[in-house]
Order: sequence, then C-alpha cells, then structure tokens
Amino acid sequence: MWKIYLKAPQYPEGLEMHIWVNKISGSSESVLQNFNILNHYIGMEPIHAESFAELRIMPYIVIFFMITGVIVALVGIRKLILAWALLLMVGGAVGITDFYLWLVRFGTHLNPNAPIKIPGMTYIPPLLGSKELLNFDALSLPSTGSLGILLAVVFSGLAFYVSRKKKISQKVTA
Repeated sequence: MWKIYLKAPQYPEGLEMHIWVNKISGSSESVLQNFNILNHYIGMEPIHAESFAELRIMPYIVIFFMITGVIVALVGIRKLILAWALLLMVGGAVGITDFYLWLVRFGTHLNPNAPIKIPGMTYIPPLLGSKELLNFDALSLPSTGSLGILLAVVFSGLAFYVSRKKKISQKVTA
C-alpha cells in the first residue's frame, strides 16, 4: 500500500519499508530491524505489525470492496456505482488519515531516556513526499496497492460518466 525510504551516509543503499494491507516488511529481511534500531536512538517505539489493529482488519475491508465492486459492476445501477466510488474514496481518506496519525504518534511520543535528544525536535516521517530528519532523507510514497485503489475510483467514475451519457442519448432518441 505504501513505501517509506530512508537514506543516510551510513545507509548509502537506503532502507525501504513496505506497508502492506496485512503486514509491514522491508526490501530485505533486516530492514525492519534496522528501522527499529534507528528508532531506538531517538526514542521512537519499535515498529511491529502486531501493534497495528488495522493490519488485521484491512484484508476484510479490501475483500468487501472487491466483492461489492464486482456486484455493483454486474448490477450496473448508476447510483450504486456512484455510492460505491464515494464509499471507496471515504475509506481511502480514512486510511490515509489513520496512517498520518500513526506517523504523528510514532514521531512525537518519544522515550525521554532516548540516547539522542534534540529539544523541540519531532521525527514525524512525511505522509507523502520527502523530508529531512537529522542526517536522513525520508521519502514516503504510495505503492501499487494504493494506485490500484486510485484506478478503481477512476474506472468507477468513468463508468458512472459513460452510463450518464448513454442515459441522455436514450432520452434524446425516445
């Protein structure tokens, strides 16, 4: 669904964290461990998939949208197409908001006994785009899962638009 990249002099090849619909991983097996080691130094809590209830719930939400999307497409009722697309957009907005709140929580609720403390500094990774955090360049971007959701919204919008044109042309010829 999302990717977060970190690059720094001590990690010239970079670290790449992948946030899936049901898990968190890295571009290699040790990446998540490296993220947690770095986070320890600034007092950030460790990142573990078990800490996120959303990762247990999200697969069911995705399946719900897939099944209802197919049903709506087969039924072909314009209002249902619009309702499904709007519900998907609201779900996406809720997901992005939830993700942002997790970034804020991880970046601001720091252990006061952390080895590295800079008064007034927070370590909130960017939601979208890049940001410099100490000597790290952080980049956060949607991945293919998020792009799939965007395509579903676009195609359902196109289906709604095309069905409207078809309905108008039927009225004109009648």
